[in-house]
Amino acid sequence: MKPSSLFKPVQLGRHTLKNRIVLPPLTRQRSGQPGDVPTDLAALYYRQRAGAGFMVSEGAQIEPRGQGYAWTPGIYSDAQIDGWRKVTDAVHAEGGVIFAQLWHVGRVSHTALQPDGKAPIAPSAIQARKVKAFIETGPGTGTLVEPSEPRELTVAEIRELVGLYAKAAQNALRAGFDGVEIHAANGYLVNQFISTHANQRVDEYGGSLQNRLRFLREIVEAVVDVVGPGRLGVRFTPLFTSTEQDRVYIGLVEDDPHETYIEAIKVLEDAGVAYLSIAEADWDNAPDLPEAFRREVRRSFSGCIVYAGRYTAERGERLIDAGLADLIAFGRPFIANPDLPERIANGWPLNPLNPATLYGGAEEGLTDYPVYAASRSATTTTENDEVMS
Repeated sequence: MKPSSLFKPVQLGRHTLKNRIVLPPLTRQRSGQPGDVPTDLAALYYRQRAGAGFMVSEGAQIEPRGQGYAWTPGIYSDAQIDGWRKVTDAVHAEGGVIFAQLWHVGRVSHTALQPDGKAPIAPSAIQARKVKAFIETGPGTGTLVEPSEPRELTVAEIRELVGLYAKAAQNALRAGFDGVEIHAANGYLVNQFISTHANQRVDEYGGSLQNRLRFLREIVEAVVDVVGPGRLGVRFTPLFTSTEQDRVYIGLVEDDPHETYIEAIKVLEDAGVAYLSIAEADWDNAPDLPEAFRREVRRSFSGCIVYAGRYTAERGERLIDAGLADLIAFGRPFIANPDLPERIANGWPLNPLNPATLYGGAEEGLTDYPVYAASRSATTTTENDEVMS
């Protein structure tokens, strides 16, 4: 039976979404070279998944220094904007709604990825540990490397970066996106400013929590001036444990994540931001977010709340029915199942994911996963199939 909560329309800014199933930002590392340009293949990939009520593009770096992984697309050049236009046209042709994720990795980069081989930039000159950057070693080949030691940004440079976020938002509108999402999660630049582990500044951008939230606040205000609050979302990763897996995944777990992120969410509420996206730990046996935190998030934020993690349709529906979420994002299942909403609606089995084809390459693992109607005559449910129920 169709999980009714996931298929009830919901208002997100100016858009009435046809369902509450979200394609979240998913790094695929397949941009065209040179220039990190979205391709016709990317347009097909997103078109195939336009049955989602809401879609967010893979992260697009707002400037060349914002790249931490080879072959990820940018949103700062005319060629990149033209490439993204193919994507948005394809999604809109299917009646979909898509925002662009604005990304800057900050210190999670390597000199091989930086203009002129310079050091990555960060709030403080503290090297990122237990995370990896990815550099190209040859055509279509690359390797994971330790991030290079960053240099500390000046106040003037921080303010220039705020302007680069606003410019990237303008570029996203030029490319036909319906709005933008600020990537403030996963230990990247905005998250680095928020975190005491990465930000040891002694000026107005460091020290107190409110100072550490200043960069986020200024970016939100600058982007709202460009796109309007109804076309803006922000993504956080408020992890509440400090296991080895957490540190590998994000590199940053705050001493008081509840206070840190509730105060960050209040920044979004004050600006009237359309949605808040919370990315949870998504590995096997990952700890759940505390119930008290989820309830405080709902009390603090009046816009749409999106949760992403290791969700099944049933678990997502329970969160919606409890009034704690408005939208549920499905990452890996959506990669392997371009018709995921239809599969959920009908209780059809899911294609298994091939982890070996997640990053880099071409069609394999990107656009060649079959829809159920095309595969059901050849394959029935196997022991590797999952069912979203």
